Amino acid sequence: MKRDDRPLIVQADSTVLLDDRHADAEAARERLAQFSDLTKRPGHLHTYRITPLSLWNAAVSGVSANEIIDSLAMYSSYELPLKVTSRIRTMMERYGKLRLERSEDGSLTLYGEACLLEQLAAQSELREMLHQAPNHELDARRVKPEDRGMLKQELARQGYPVIDLAGYRSGEALQVRLREHAGNVQPFQLRDYQKRAVDMFYCEDRMDGGSGVLVLPCGAGKTVIGIAALARLGCDTLILTSNVTSVKQWKQELMDKTTLTEPFIGEYAGNSKQVRPVTIATYQILTNRRHKEDEYTHMKLFSERNWGLIIYDEVHLLPAPVFRMTAELQATRRLGLTATLVREDGRETDVFSLIGPKRFDLPWKTLEARNWIATVKCTEIRIPLHKSDREQYAGAAASGKSRIASENAAKIDAVKALLDKHPGKPALVIGQYLQQLHKIAKRLEAPLMTGEMEHEERERLYAAFKAGEIPVLVVSKVANFAVDLPDAAVAIQVSGSFGSRQEEAQRIGRIIRPKKEDNSAWFYTLVTEGTKETEYARRRQVFLLEQGYRYEVRSWQAGNEADGRKEAVQQADTPYREAGAR
Repeated sequence: MKRDDRPLIVQADSTVLLDDRHADAEAARERLAQFSDLTKRPGHLHTYRITPLSLWNAAVSGVSANEIIDSLAMYSSYELPLKVTSRIRTMMERYGKLRLERSEDGSLTLYGEACLLEQLAAQSELREMLHQAPNHELDARRVKPEDRGMLKQELARQGYPVIDLAGYRSGEALQVRLREHAGNVQPFQLRDYQKRAVDMFYCEDRMDGGSGVLVLPCGAGKTVIGIAALARLGCDTLILTSNVTSVKQWKQELMDKTTLTEPFIGEYAGNSKQVRPVTIATYQILTNRRHKEDEYTHMKLFSERNWGLIIYDEVHLLPAPVFRMTAELQATRRLGLTATLVREDGRETDVFSLIGPKRFDLPWKTLEARNWIATVKCTEIRIPLHKSDREQYAGAAASGKSRIASENAAKIDAVKALLDKHPGKPALVIGQYLQQLHKIAKRLEAPLMTGEMEHEERERLYAAFKAGEIPVLVVSKVANFAVDLPDAAVAIQVSGSFGSRQEEAQRIGRIIRPKKEDNSAWFYTLVTEGTKETEYARRRQVFLLEQGYRYEVRSWQAGNEADGRKEAVQQADTPYREAGAR
Protein backbone atom coordinates (compact mmCIF):
# COMPACT_ATOMS: atom_id res chain seq x y z
CA MET A 1 0.00 0.00 0.00
CA LYS A 2 1.35 3.41 -0.98
CA ARG A 3 1.65 6.11 1.69
CA ASP A 4 1.42 9.45 -0.12
CA ASP A 5 2.63 11.46 2.87
CA ARG A 6 6.23 10.20 2.54
CA PRO A 7 8.94 11.35 0.10
CA LEU A 8 10.94 8.16 -0.62
CA ILE A 9 10.58 5.14 -2.86
CA VAL A 10 13.11 2.42 -2.01
CA GLN A 11 13.69 0.01 -4.90
CA ALA A 12 14.88 -3.59 -4.81
CA ASP A 13 18.20 -2.73 -6.53
CA SER A 14 19.16 -0.45 -3.59
CA THR A 15 18.34 2.77 -5.41
CA VAL A 16 16.20 5.30 -3.55
CA LEU A 17 14.03 7.92 -5.23
CA LEU A 18 13.45 11.17 -3.36
CA ASP A 19 10.59 13.47 -4.37
CA ASP A 20 12.16 16.90 -3.93
CA ARG A 21 8.73 18.62 -3.79
CA HIS A 22 7.67 16.84 -0.60
CA ALA A 23 7.54 18.75 2.69
CA ASP A 24 9.80 16.17 4.37
CA ALA A 25 12.28 16.02 1.50
CA GLU A 26 15.01 17.97 3.30
CA ALA A 27 14.80 15.84 6.45
CA ALA A 28 14.89 12.66 4.35
CA ARG A 29 17.85 14.01 2.37
CA GLU A 30 19.84 14.57 5.57
CA ARG A 31 19.26 10.96 6.61
CA LEU A 32 20.12 9.60 3.15
CA ALA A 33 23.41 11.55 3.06
CA GLN A 34 24.63 9.44 6.01
CA PHE A 35 24.62 6.15 4.10
CA SER A 36 23.97 6.67 0.37
CA ASP A 37 25.20 8.65 -2.63
CA LEU A 38 23.19 10.97 -4.85
CA THR A 39 23.72 9.78 -8.43
CA LYS A 40 21.28 11.72 -10.64
CA ARG A 41 18.39 14.10 -10.46
CA PRO A 42 16.06 14.30 -13.46
CA GLY A 43 13.38 16.84 -12.57
CA HIS A 44 11.99 16.57 -9.05
CA LEU A 45 12.94 12.91 -8.53
CA HIS A 46 16.46 12.62 -7.15
CA THR A 47 18.10 9.18 -7.30
CA TYR A 48 20.29 7.87 -4.48
CA ARG A 49 22.22 4.63 -4.43
CA ILE A 50 23.10 2.58 -1.36
CA THR A 51 26.48 0.96 -2.01
CA PRO A 52 28.81 -1.21 0.07
CA LEU A 53 31.22 1.74 0.34
CA SER A 54 28.53 4.17 1.49
CA LEU A 55 27.45 1.64 4.12
CA TRP A 56 31.02 1.01 5.34
CA ASN A 57 31.67 4.72 5.70
CA ALA A 58 28.45 4.93 7.70
CA ALA A 59 29.66 2.06 9.90
CA VAL A 60 32.97 3.85 10.52
CA SER A 61 31.05 6.93 11.71
CA GLY A 62 29.01 4.81 14.13
CA VAL A 63 25.75 4.43 12.21
CA SER A 64 24.18 0.98 12.62
CA ALA A 65 22.24 -1.17 10.17
CA ASN A 66 19.09 -0.78 12.29
CA GLU A 67 19.39 3.02 12.20
CA ILE A 68 19.67 2.97 8.40
CA ILE A 69 16.70 0.67 7.99
CA ASP A 70 14.63 2.72 10.45
CA SER A 71 15.45 5.92 8.53
CA LEU A 72 14.34 4.39 5.24
CA ALA A 73 11.16 2.99 6.78
CA MET A 74 10.32 6.37 8.34
CA TYR A 75 10.26 8.16 4.97
CA SER A 76 9.39 5.38 2.50
CA SER A 77 6.07 5.44 0.63
CA TYR A 78 6.06 1.63 0.46
CA GLU A 79 7.18 -1.24 2.64
CA LEU A 80 10.95 -1.74 2.33
CA PRO A 81 11.98 -4.57 -0.03
CA LEU A 82 13.33 -7.52 1.94
CA LYS A 83 16.22 -7.69 -0.53
CA VAL A 84 17.35 -4.18 0.48
CA THR A 85 17.17 -4.66 4.24
CA SER A 86 18.99 -7.99 3.93
CA ARG A 87 21.75 -6.40 1.80
CA ILE A 88 22.16 -3.53 4.27
CA ARG A 89 22.55 -5.93 7.20
CA THR A 90 24.97 -8.16 5.27
CA MET A 91 27.24 -5.32 4.13
CA MET A 92 27.22 -3.58 7.50
CA GLU A 93 28.07 -6.85 9.25
CA ARG A 94 31.03 -7.36 6.93
CA TYR A 95 32.69 -4.25 8.36
CA GLY A 96 34.58 -5.65 11.33
CA LYS A 97 34.64 -9.29 10.24
CA LEU A 98 38.32 -8.96 9.25
CA ARG A 99 41.00 -7.22 11.26
CA LEU A 100 44.71 -6.92 10.65
CA GLU A 101 47.06 -6.91 13.66
CA ARG A 102 50.82 -6.82 14.23
CA SER A 103 52.63 -9.45 16.31
CA GLU A 104 55.56 -8.73 18.62
CA ASP A 105 57.99 -10.06 15.99
CA GLY A 106 56.72 -7.49 13.48
CA SER A 107 54.73 -9.94 11.36
CA LEU A 108 51.11 -9.27 10.40
CA THR A 109 48.11 -11.49 11.04
CA LEU A 110 44.65 -11.27 9.49
CA TYR A 111 41.95 -12.47 11.90
CA GLY A 112 38.41 -13.50 11.00
CA GLU A 113 35.96 -16.40 11.02
CA ALA A 114 37.66 -19.62 9.99
CA CYS A 115 35.22 -20.42 7.18
CA LEU A 116 35.53 -16.92 5.73
CA LEU A 117 39.34 -16.99 5.77
CA GLU A 118 39.34 -20.41 4.13
CA GLN A 119 36.98 -19.15 1.44
CA LEU A 120 39.11 -16.06 0.77
CA ALA A 121 42.44 -17.91 0.80
CA ALA A 122 41.14 -20.23 -1.93
CA GLN A 123 40.76 -17.35 -4.37
CA SER A 124 43.54 -16.84 -6.89
CA GLU A 125 43.78 -13.07 -6.22
CA LEU A 126 44.40 -13.67 -2.51
CA ARG A 127 46.11 -17.07 -2.35
CA GLU A 128 49.66 -15.66 -2.50
CA MET A 129 48.95 -13.06 0.21
CA LEU A 130 47.26 -15.24 2.85
CA HIS A 131 49.56 -17.81 4.48
CA GLN A 132 48.93 -20.47 7.09
CA ALA A 133 49.40 -19.16 10.64
CA PRO A 134 52.39 -20.69 12.51
CA ASN A 135 50.18 -22.51 15.02
CA HIS A 136 47.73 -23.52 12.27
CA GLU A 137 45.05 -21.34 13.82
CA LEU A 138 41.91 -21.60 11.70
CA ASP A 139 40.79 -18.05 12.46
CA ALA A 140 44.10 -16.43 11.41
CA ARG A 141 46.29 -16.02 8.34
CA ARG A 142 49.84 -14.68 8.23
CA VAL A 143 50.41 -11.68 5.93
CA LYS A 144 53.72 -10.29 4.71
CA PRO A 145 54.14 -6.60 5.69
CA GLU A 146 54.76 -5.66 2.04
CA ASP A 147 51.34 -7.14 1.09
CA ARG A 148 49.43 -5.03 3.63
CA GLY A 149 48.07 -2.48 1.14
CA MET A 150 47.37 -4.83 -1.76
CA LEU A 151 45.54 -7.22 0.57
CA LYS A 152 43.25 -4.48 1.92
CA GLN A 153 42.65 -3.20 -1.60
CA GLU A 154 41.66 -6.61 -2.95
CA LEU A 155 39.51 -7.55 0.04
CA ALA A 156 37.59 -4.27 -0.22
CA ARG A 157 36.96 -4.94 -3.91
CA GLN A 158 35.53 -8.33 -2.96
CA GLY A 159 33.25 -6.79 -0.38
CA TYR A 160 35.21 -7.40 2.83
CA PRO A 161 36.76 -4.23 4.26
CA VAL A 162 39.61 -4.72 6.72
CA ILE A 163 39.94 -2.89 10.03
CA ASP A 164 43.66 -2.19 10.10
CA LEU A 165 45.02 -2.36 13.68
CA ALA A 166 48.61 -3.11 12.66
CA GLY A 167 49.79 0.32 13.74
CA TYR A 168 52.23 2.79 12.19
CA ARG A 169 55.84 3.81 12.48
CA SER A 170 56.52 7.09 14.25
CA GLY A 171 58.82 8.53 11.60
CA GLU A 172 61.59 11.01 12.27
CA ALA A 173 60.70 13.28 15.19
CA LEU A 174 60.15 16.95 14.36
CA GLN A 175 59.98 19.80 16.85
CA VAL A 176 56.94 21.78 15.76
CA ARG A 177 53.90 23.38 17.37
CA LEU A 178 51.08 25.68 16.34
CA ARG A 179 51.64 29.39 16.91
CA GLU A 180 49.38 31.28 19.27
CA HIS A 181 49.20 34.12 16.75
CA ALA A 182 48.93 33.80 12.97
CA GLY A 183 51.05 36.31 11.15
CA ASN A 184 52.36 37.37 14.58
CA VAL A 185 49.32 39.66 14.85
CA GLN A 186 45.95 37.90 15.02
CA PRO A 187 45.23 35.37 17.80
CA PHE A 188 45.09 31.93 16.21
CA GLN A 189 43.21 28.89 17.37
CA LEU A 190 41.52 26.00 15.63
CA ARG A 191 37.79 26.28 15.06
CA ASP A 192 35.79 23.68 16.95
CA TYR A 193 35.10 21.55 13.87
CA GLN A 194 38.78 21.72 12.81
CA LYS A 195 39.88 20.38 16.18
CA ARG A 196 37.20 17.69 15.99
CA ALA A 197 38.42 16.68 12.53
CA VAL A 198 42.00 16.28 13.80
CA ASP A 199 40.70 14.27 16.80
CA MET A 200 38.78 11.98 14.46
CA PHE A 201 41.90 11.42 12.35
CA TYR A 202 44.31 10.74 15.19
CA CYS A 203 43.80 9.90 18.83
CA GLU A 204 46.44 8.02 20.83
CA ASP A 205 43.76 5.86 22.44
CA ARG A 206 42.55 4.47 19.10
CA MET A 207 44.57 1.71 17.44
CA ASP A 208 43.06 2.44 14.02
CA GLY A 209 43.73 6.18 14.26
CA GLY A 210 46.23 7.69 11.86
CA SER A 211 44.74 6.91 8.47
CA GLY A 212 41.64 8.29 6.82
CA VAL A 213 39.96 11.03 4.84
CA LEU A 214 38.51 14.30 6.12
CA VAL A 215 35.80 15.81 3.92
CA LEU A 216 35.23 19.55 4.30
CA PRO A 217 34.08 22.32 1.96
CA CYS A 218 36.51 24.64 0.19
CA GLY A 219 37.17 27.54 2.54
CA ALA A 220 36.70 25.43 5.68
CA GLY A 221 40.44 25.38 6.35
CA LYS A 222 41.52 21.91 5.19
CA THR A 223 45.13 23.15 4.99
CA VAL A 224 44.94 24.32 8.60
CA ILE A 225 43.60 20.91 9.64
CA GLY A 226 46.47 19.17 7.85
CA ILE A 227 48.97 21.45 9.58
CA ALA A 228 47.34 20.78 12.97
CA ALA A 229 47.62 17.01 12.37
CA LEU A 230 51.29 17.46 11.48
CA ALA A 231 51.90 19.47 14.66
CA ARG A 232 50.09 16.92 16.84
CA LEU A 233 52.12 14.00 15.47
CA GLY A 234 55.41 15.95 15.48
CA CYS A 235 57.11 14.01 12.70
CA ASP A 236 58.68 14.44 9.27
CA THR A 237 55.83 14.89 6.82
CA LEU A 238 55.40 14.59 3.06
CA ILE A 239 52.60 16.75 1.64
CA LEU A 240 51.26 15.98 -1.84
CA THR A 241 49.09 18.53 -3.61
CA SER A 242 47.70 19.43 -7.01
CA ASN A 243 49.85 22.26 -8.38
CA VAL A 244 52.75 24.63 -7.79
CA THR A 245 50.46 27.40 -6.55
CA SER A 246 49.19 25.08 -3.84
CA VAL A 247 52.77 24.17 -2.88
CA LYS A 248 53.47 27.86 -2.26
CA GLN A 249 50.27 28.28 -0.27
CA TRP A 250 51.03 25.27 1.96
CA LYS A 251 54.51 26.64 2.66
CA GLN A 252 53.13 30.08 3.47
CA GLU A 253 50.56 28.61 5.87
CA LEU A 254 53.15 26.39 7.57
CA MET A 255 55.42 29.36 8.24
CA ASP A 256 52.50 31.53 9.35
CA LYS A 257 50.78 29.08 11.69
CA THR A 258 53.58 26.88 13.04
CA THR A 259 57.00 27.35 14.59
CA LEU A 260 58.67 25.84 11.49
CA THR A 261 61.15 28.10 9.72
CA GLU A 262 62.05 28.09 6.04
CA PRO A 263 65.07 25.73 6.33
CA PHE A 264 62.71 22.98 7.56
CA ILE A 265 60.27 23.24 4.61
CA GLY A 266 61.17 21.94 1.17
CA GLU A 267 59.47 22.53 -2.19
CA TYR A 268 59.59 19.60 -4.59
CA ALA A 269 58.02 21.04 -7.73
CA GLY A 270 59.11 22.70 -10.95
CA ASN A 271 62.84 23.41 -10.85
CA SER A 272 63.05 23.05 -7.07
CA LYS A 273 63.86 19.61 -5.65
CA GLN A 274 64.29 20.28 -1.93
CA VAL A 275 63.82 17.33 0.45
CA ARG A 276 63.49 18.61 4.02
CA PRO A 277 61.70 17.53 7.24
CA VAL A 278 58.45 18.85 5.77
CA THR A 279 58.43 18.47 1.98
CA ILE A 280 55.64 19.66 -0.31
CA ALA A 281 55.38 18.05 -3.76
CA THR A 282 52.88 17.98 -6.63
CA TYR A 283 51.16 14.88 -7.99
CA GLN A 284 52.32 15.99 -11.43
CA ILE A 285 56.03 15.76 -10.64
CA LEU A 286 55.63 12.37 -8.97
CA THR A 287 53.98 10.93 -12.08
CA ASN A 288 56.26 12.65 -14.57
CA ARG A 289 58.34 10.45 -16.88
CA ARG A 290 59.79 10.90 -20.34
CA HIS A 291 58.36 7.77 -21.93
CA LYS A 292 55.43 5.52 -21.08
CA GLU A 293 57.78 2.59 -20.49
CA ASP A 294 60.10 4.53 -18.13
CA GLU A 295 60.08 4.38 -14.35
CA TYR A 296 58.61 7.22 -12.31
CA THR A 297 61.94 8.63 -11.20
CA HIS A 298 60.52 11.03 -8.61
CA MET A 299 58.62 8.28 -6.77
CA LYS A 300 61.85 7.83 -4.79
CA LEU A 301 60.66 10.83 -2.79
CA PHE A 302 58.50 8.45 -0.74
CA SER A 303 61.65 6.79 0.63
CA GLU A 304 63.92 9.86 0.80
CA ARG A 305 63.21 10.35 4.53
CA ASN A 306 61.60 8.46 7.38
CA TRP A 307 58.22 10.09 6.90
CA GLY A 308 55.82 9.70 9.81
CA LEU A 309 52.87 11.24 7.94
CA ILE A 310 51.82 11.66 4.31
CA ILE A 311 49.13 14.25 3.56
CA TYR A 312 47.20 13.82 0.31
CA ASP A 313 45.65 17.21 -0.48
CA GLU A 314 42.72 17.06 -2.95
CA VAL A 315 42.74 13.28 -2.49
CA HIS A 316 40.00 12.85 -5.10
CA LEU A 317 42.69 13.74 -7.70
CA LEU A 318 45.14 11.07 -6.55
CA PRO A 319 46.70 9.58 -9.74
CA ALA A 320 46.83 5.81 -10.30
CA PRO A 321 50.66 5.54 -9.96
CA VAL A 322 50.47 7.19 -6.53
CA PHE A 323 47.81 4.65 -5.53
CA ARG A 324 50.29 1.90 -6.34
CA MET A 325 53.01 3.55 -4.26
CA THR A 326 50.56 4.16 -1.41
CA ALA A 327 49.80 0.44 -1.29
CA GLU A 328 53.43 -0.06 -0.24
CA LEU A 329 53.29 2.64 2.45
CA GLN A 330 50.67 1.27 4.81
CA ALA A 331 53.01 1.54 7.81
CA THR A 332 53.06 5.33 7.35
CA ARG A 333 50.16 7.41 8.66
CA ARG A 334 48.07 8.81 5.80
CA LEU A 335 45.70 11.78 5.80
CA GLY A 336 43.44 12.58 2.84
CA LEU A 337 41.88 16.03 2.52
CA THR A 338 39.08 16.80 0.06
CA ALA A 339 35.86 18.70 -0.52
CA THR A 340 34.33 15.69 -2.26
CA LEU A 341 34.97 11.94 -2.24
CA VAL A 342 33.59 11.74 -5.77
CA ARG A 343 36.16 10.45 -8.26
CA GLU A 344 35.38 10.51 -11.95
CA ASP A 345 37.35 7.24 -12.38
CA GLY A 346 35.21 5.42 -9.82
CA ARG A 347 38.13 4.52 -7.51
CA GLU A 348 36.52 5.64 -4.27
CA THR A 349 36.94 2.11 -2.86
CA ASP A 350 40.71 2.34 -3.38
CA VAL A 351 40.77 5.61 -1.45
CA PHE A 352 38.90 3.82 1.35
CA SER A 353 41.27 0.84 1.48
CA LEU A 354 44.62 2.58 0.83
CA ILE A 355 44.27 6.07 2.34
CA GLY A 356 41.64 5.13 4.88
CA PRO A 357 37.90 5.44 5.57
CA LYS A 358 36.02 8.70 5.84
CA ARG A 359 36.73 9.90 9.36
CA PHE A 360 34.96 13.25 9.25
CA ASP A 361 32.41 14.84 6.94
CA LEU A 362 31.10 18.36 7.48
CA PRO A 363 28.16 19.48 5.28
CA TRP A 364 28.65 22.74 3.44
CA LYS A 365 25.33 24.13 4.64
CA THR A 366 26.37 23.61 8.28
CA LEU A 367 29.33 25.94 7.80
CA GLU A 368 27.22 28.41 5.85
CA ALA A 369 24.74 28.64 8.72
CA ARG A 370 27.61 29.61 11.05
CA ASN A 371 29.04 32.16 8.57
CA TRP A 372 32.28 30.19 8.27
CA ILE A 373 31.72 30.16 4.51
CA ALA A 374 29.79 32.49 2.22
CA THR A 375 26.09 32.10 1.44
CA VAL A 376 26.02 31.10 -2.22
CA LYS A 377 23.17 31.53 -4.67
CA CYS A 378 23.44 29.07 -7.56
CA THR A 379 21.77 29.86 -10.89
CA GLU A 380 21.76 27.92 -14.14
CA ILE A 381 20.98 30.14 -17.13
CA ARG A 382 19.69 28.52 -20.34
CA ILE A 383 20.83 30.45 -23.42
CA PRO A 384 19.64 29.91 -27.02
CA LEU A 385 22.33 28.87 -29.47
CA HIS A 386 23.72 31.91 -31.26
CA LYS A 387 22.48 32.22 -34.84
CA SER A 388 26.06 32.13 -36.15
CA ASP A 389 26.54 28.66 -34.59
CA ARG A 390 23.28 27.00 -35.61
CA GLU A 391 24.23 25.77 -39.08
CA GLN A 392 27.54 24.35 -37.88
CA TYR A 393 25.81 22.68 -34.91
CA ALA A 394 23.21 21.01 -37.14
CA GLY A 395 25.85 19.35 -39.31
CA ALA A 396 28.29 18.37 -36.56
CA ALA A 397 28.95 14.93 -35.06
CA ALA A 398 27.93 14.29 -31.44
CA SER A 399 31.31 15.26 -29.97
CA GLY A 400 31.41 18.37 -32.15
CA LYS A 401 27.93 19.40 -31.03
CA SER A 402 29.03 19.34 -27.38
CA ARG A 403 31.90 21.70 -28.01
CA ILE A 404 29.85 24.08 -30.18
CA ALA A 405 27.21 24.24 -27.45
CA SER A 406 29.89 24.91 -24.82
CA GLU A 407 31.44 27.70 -26.89
CA ASN A 408 28.08 29.23 -27.83
CA ALA A 409 28.91 32.80 -28.91
CA ALA A 410 25.77 34.09 -27.18
CA LYS A 411 27.39 33.34 -23.81
CA ILE A 412 29.76 36.30 -24.18
CA ASP A 413 26.91 38.85 -24.01
CA ALA A 414 25.45 36.97 -21.06
CA VAL A 415 28.76 37.10 -19.18
CA LYS A 416 28.98 40.86 -19.68
CA ALA A 417 25.38 41.39 -18.52
CA LEU A 418 25.84 39.24 -15.40
CA LEU A 419 28.99 41.10 -14.42
CA ASP A 420 27.07 44.36 -14.77
CA LYS A 421 24.59 43.01 -12.20
CA HIS A 422 27.34 42.82 -9.58
CA PRO A 423 29.34 46.03 -9.82
CA GLY A 424 32.31 46.19 -7.49
CA LYS A 425 32.23 42.44 -6.73
CA PRO A 426 35.47 40.55 -7.56
CA ALA A 427 34.55 38.05 -10.26
CA LEU A 428 35.94 34.95 -11.96
CA VAL A 429 34.93 33.73 -15.42
CA ILE A 430 35.83 30.04 -15.63
CA GLY A 431 35.87 27.82 -18.71
CA GLN A 432 37.25 24.77 -20.44
CA TYR A 433 38.15 25.97 -23.94
CA LEU A 434 40.98 28.43 -24.53
CA GLN A 435 39.59 29.89 -27.75
CA GLN A 436 36.36 30.77 -25.96
CA LEU A 437 38.23 32.24 -23.00
CA HIS A 438 40.44 34.40 -25.23
CA LYS A 439 37.32 35.90 -26.85
CA ILE A 440 35.72 36.58 -23.46
CA ALA A 441 38.89 38.12 -22.05
CA LYS A 442 39.17 40.40 -25.08
CA ARG A 443 35.52 41.49 -24.79
CA LEU A 444 35.85 42.17 -21.05
CA GLU A 445 39.34 43.66 -21.36
CA ALA A 446 40.32 41.32 -18.55
CA PRO A 447 43.47 39.23 -18.03
CA LEU A 448 43.37 35.54 -18.95
CA MET A 449 45.11 32.87 -16.87
CA THR A 450 45.82 29.45 -18.40
CA GLY A 451 48.05 26.46 -17.73
CA GLU A 452 50.47 27.73 -20.38
CA MET A 453 51.28 30.78 -18.26
CA GLU A 454 54.51 30.88 -16.24
CA HIS A 455 54.01 30.32 -12.53
CA GLU A 456 55.45 33.74 -11.64
CA GLU A 457 52.91 35.48 -13.90
CA ARG A 458 50.06 33.49 -12.35
CA GLU A 459 51.23 34.57 -8.91
CA ARG A 460 51.31 38.19 -10.05
CA LEU A 461 47.72 37.97 -11.33
CA TYR A 462 46.51 36.25 -8.16
CA ALA A 463 48.13 38.97 -6.05
CA ALA A 464 46.64 41.76 -8.18
CA PHE A 465 43.19 40.16 -7.96
CA LYS A 466 43.44 39.83 -4.17
CA ALA A 467 44.54 43.46 -3.93
CA GLY A 468 41.50 44.63 -5.94
CA GLU A 469 43.62 45.87 -8.83
CA ILE A 470 41.95 43.37 -11.20
CA PRO A 471 38.13 43.28 -10.84
CA VAL A 472 37.58 40.36 -13.24
CA LEU A 473 39.88 37.40 -13.90
CA VAL A 474 39.24 34.95 -16.75
CA VAL A 475 40.63 31.51 -15.85
CA SER A 476 40.92 28.09 -17.43
CA LYS A 477 40.64 24.85 -15.45
CA VAL A 478 44.06 25.65 -13.96
CA ALA A 479 42.12 27.52 -11.26
CA ASN A 480 39.88 24.56 -10.40
CA PHE A 481 42.08 23.33 -7.59
CA ALA A 482 43.86 24.64 -4.51
CA VAL A 483 43.78 28.32 -5.43
CA ASP A 484 43.24 30.78 -2.59
CA LEU A 485 41.17 33.72 -3.86
CA PRO A 486 39.19 34.56 -0.72
CA ASP A 487 37.61 37.78 -2.01
CA ALA A 488 36.09 36.34 -5.19
CA ALA A 489 32.31 36.78 -4.85
CA VAL A 490 31.03 35.98 -8.35
CA ALA A 491 31.86 33.00 -10.55
CA ILE A 492 30.48 32.55 -14.05
CA GLN A 493 31.06 29.10 -15.50
CA VAL A 494 30.91 29.20 -19.32
CA SER A 495 32.05 25.64 -20.06
CA GLY A 496 33.29 22.56 -18.22
CA SER A 497 34.43 18.95 -18.34
CA PHE A 498 31.14 17.44 -19.48
CA GLY A 499 29.39 15.98 -16.38
CA SER A 500 32.21 16.33 -13.86
CA ARG A 501 30.71 16.57 -10.36
CA GLN A 502 34.07 17.12 -8.69
CA GLU A 503 34.81 20.05 -11.00
CA GLU A 504 31.51 21.69 -10.07
CA ALA A 505 32.37 21.38 -6.38
CA GLN A 506 35.85 22.79 -6.91
CA ARG A 507 34.67 25.73 -8.99
CA ILE A 508 32.07 26.83 -6.49
CA GLY A 509 34.85 26.49 -3.94
CA ARG A 510 36.64 29.41 -5.55
CA ILE A 511 33.98 31.82 -4.23
CA ILE A 512 32.80 30.14 -1.06
CA ARG A 513 35.38 31.52 1.35
CA PRO A 514 33.91 33.96 3.90
CA LYS A 515 33.67 37.60 2.84
CA LYS A 516 34.70 40.55 5.00
CA GLU A 517 31.49 42.55 4.51
CA ASP A 518 28.40 41.07 2.87
CA ASN A 519 29.00 37.32 3.24
CA SER A 520 27.28 36.47 -0.05
CA ALA A 521 28.43 34.95 -3.33
CA TRP A 522 26.88 34.10 -6.70
CA PHE A 523 27.61 31.08 -8.89
CA TYR A 524 26.30 31.13 -12.46
CA THR A 525 26.42 28.28 -14.98
CA LEU A 526 25.71 29.19 -18.60
CA VAL A 527 24.15 26.33 -20.55
CA THR A 528 23.04 26.22 -24.19
CA GLU A 529 19.33 25.43 -24.35
CA GLY A 530 18.18 22.35 -26.27
CA THR A 531 21.61 20.67 -26.36
CA LYS A 532 23.49 17.91 -24.57
CA GLU A 533 24.97 20.60 -22.34
CA THR A 534 21.76 20.70 -20.27
CA GLU A 535 22.18 17.00 -19.43
CA TYR A 536 25.81 17.54 -18.48
CA ALA A 537 24.74 20.41 -16.22
CA ARG A 538 22.37 18.09 -14.33
CA ARG A 539 25.18 15.60 -13.75
CA ARG A 540 27.60 18.29 -12.61
CA GLN A 541 25.22 19.68 -10.03
CA VAL A 542 24.51 16.38 -8.25
CA PHE A 543 27.15 16.71 -5.54
CA LEU A 544 26.19 20.25 -4.54
CA LEU A 545 22.50 19.34 -4.41
CA GLU A 546 23.42 16.59 -1.97
CA GLN A 547 25.13 19.27 0.14
CA GLY A 548 21.88 21.24 0.31
CA TYR A 549 22.39 23.78 -2.50
CA ARG A 550 19.68 24.54 -5.02
CA TYR A 551 20.06 25.68 -8.62
CA GLU A 552 17.48 28.13 -9.86
CA VAL A 553 17.03 27.64 -13.59
CA ARG A 554 16.32 30.76 -15.65
CA SER A 555 15.91 31.44 -19.34
CA TRP A 556 17.86 34.01 -21.33
CA GLN A 557 15.66 35.33 -24.10
CA ALA A 558 17.86 38.10 -25.43
CA GLY A 559 21.35 36.60 -25.28
CA ASN A 560 22.15 37.30 -28.92
CA GLU A 561 19.80 40.08 -29.88
CA ALA A 562 20.56 43.70 -30.48
CA ASP A 563 18.85 45.31 -27.54
CA GLY A 564 21.81 44.56 -25.35
CA ARG A 565 22.23 44.03 -21.68
CA LYS A 566 19.15 45.58 -20.09
CA GLU A 567 16.67 43.18 -21.66
CA ALA A 568 18.98 40.23 -21.10
CA VAL A 569 19.28 40.93 -17.38
CA GLN A 570 15.52 41.35 -17.02
CA GLN A 571 14.99 37.97 -18.65
CA ALA A 572 17.60 36.43 -16.37
CA ASP A 573 15.48 37.52 -13.40
CA THR A 574 12.50 35.53 -14.69
CA PRO A 575 12.26 31.90 -13.50
CA TYR A 576 12.59 29.31 -16.26
CA ARG A 577 9.23 27.72 -16.95
CA GLU A 578 10.12 24.34 -18.43
CA ALA A 579 8.09 21.69 -16.60
CA GLY A 580 10.21 19.49 -14.41
CA ALA A 581 13.43 21.41 -15.11
CA ARG A 582 14.31 21.19 -11.43
